[in-house]
Amino acid sequence: MTTSEHRPRPENLPTAEFAFPGPLRDQLVAAILDGSKTSTTGLAVEYEHEGESLPEVGGRSVVVDSADRPVGIIEVTGVRVVPLAEVDLAHALDEGEGYADVAAWRAGHERFWHSAGMRAVLDDPGFTVDDTTRVVLERFRLVADLRA
Repeated sequence: MTTSEHRPRPENLPTAEFAFPGPLRDQLVAAILDGSKTSTTGLAVEYEHEGESLPEVGGRSVVVDSADRPVGIIEVTGVRVVPLAEVDLAHALDEGEGYADVAAWRAGHERFWHSAGMRAVLDDPGFTVDDTTRVVLERFRLVADLRA
């Protein structure tokens, strides 16, 4: 254990965790750091369940990798809450996960949102999404790479 692993988060910013620790988080963090991921989607119900406020334009947070190391700082550039059926192609493409269309994006996200891990986070073993499920569409930009 080194001191750098437990240093305070830069600027005392909140932490931004993408997916759960593991291969998916590693993929998403790499896409943020290389600039190909500039949007993300969350469930409004998760914010409500956790008692968290929605992201705000101008808000900054520290992106952590699977080992909980700070690797970047992002700044929110846009936030919309829409029904799942209204997610557009531009948003899906800007998530940087290689989806060719909204249907493929949705299928991948439904697999994640219907996973045992996500259902545990929501304390709802039968949680499912449909066209009316409210999602939080967040756009952001990388303002600092902390890997150096």
